[in-house]
Order: sequence, then structure tokens, then C-alpha cells
Amino acid sequence: MKKELLVLWTTDNKETILNMICLYTYNAKIKGWFDEVTLLVWGASQQVLSEDIEIQAKIKDMQQAGIRVIACKKCCENMYIEKQLASCDVEIFYTGEFLSDWMNLGKPFLSV
Repeated sequence: MKKELLVLWTTDNKETILNMICLYTYNAKIKGWFDEVTLLVWGASQQVLSEDIEIQAKIKDMQQAGIRVIACKKCCENMYIEKQLASCDVEIFYTGEFLSDWMNLGKPFLSV
């Protein structure tokens, strides 16, 4: 059975992003703590990702390590940042049902 993890990233605090979100999510995948890791970028975190080059580079590293990075389409629409996130190769779709299904299946997730 595959070990799957969803990291729900909502914070716009850069220190937390770099020293928790990026660090833990990346290590969870490359160290084999989980077989599949998905990073869900939602809310304020989407704005930060759309603007911050350092964080964009960290996300690119995660993607190259095999981490799936997705974002909420409704938030993109509300903030007018869909093109910016798409240029970071982030998968964009309405994520409410995705998150609800994940939780209803009892799969592990971490929310920051």
C-alpha cells in the first residue's frame, strides 16, 4: 500500500514557508517517509508563490523530486494570479472536492 501525504499550505509567512513547508515536504518525499507527496497551495500562499522567486525555486526543486504541486483555481481567480502560478507548472483546479475526498478517505494531511 502506498503511503500518501497531502500538505495543505495556506500561510504567507516566509520563515514558516522556507523552514517548515518547503523543508518538510521535500524531505518527506526524498527520504521516503511517504511514497507520494502532494502540496496543495491555497489562499494567501498562492499570492506569495506568484511573487517570490526564492520560493518559486524551492517549488521547482520539489516538483523535480516528484512532488505534485496543485493550487486552488477559485483563489487564483479571486487574486488574478492564475497565469503566474501556471508559469510555475502548478496544476490549477477547483480543489475543494479534492481536499474533502482526501479527508473522507482518512488519508494523512498536514495543514500549515
